[in-house]
Amino acid sequence: MSNTAAQASAGPSPEAAIVAALGSRAVVLVGMMGAGKSTVGRRLAARLRLPFLDADIEIEAAHAGMTIPEIFATHGEPYFRDGEARVIARLLDGGPNVLATGGGAFMREETRQRVHDKAVSIWLRADADVILRRVKRRADRPLLQTEDPAATIARLIEARHPVYELADITIDSRDVPHEKIVDECVTALYDRLCGDVAVAHDIRDSTI
Repeated sequence: MSNTAAQASAGPSPEAAIVAALGSRAVVLVGMMGAGKSTVGRRLAARLRLPFLDADIEIEAAHAGMTIPEIFATHGEPYFRDGEARVIARLLDGGPNVLATGGGAFMREETRQRVHDKAVSIWLRADADVILRRVKRRADRPLLQTEDPAATIARLIEARHPVYELADITIDSRDVPHEKIVDECVTALYDRLCGDVAVAHDIRDSTI
């Protein structure tokens, strides 16, 4: 029997312990566009057996199905950011859940404070080349509709990374299997919320 299996038979699984420690709090994923917040968030929610919510999808639903680029084009970024803050506040009140947020959401001080009060935040940190490779073929990124998307990404990283660093946990998003990133999120959440490093090491040992 592996160490992880022995731990599971001896008591709650790491995932169950995380959920118990969260109480009514959410797990909020922050970071740049293309960092994998929705993909990792959906898989993390499945591991924790919690609802998964995507703030961008909820914003579109609140605008009669308008897409994010359409909201930007019709109403402008300040309007979008105000609505985004309201939607995130509502979703945080419905925890526990796993919530993926847009790239600019955590930049708003009001939203950061709400996340601090009602969630554990995870920054998925991705390098500029990884982000560009993931998003360059997509037309649904209004901030990248420029002549030089690479320069735009570099500028956004310079402005946003110092703020993203305020998140509770940092996980490097890179080109590895998604389940490896999820395993690292589970390990970091367990370390932060439950404080038993030995079990967290077992999670690392069982990485797929």
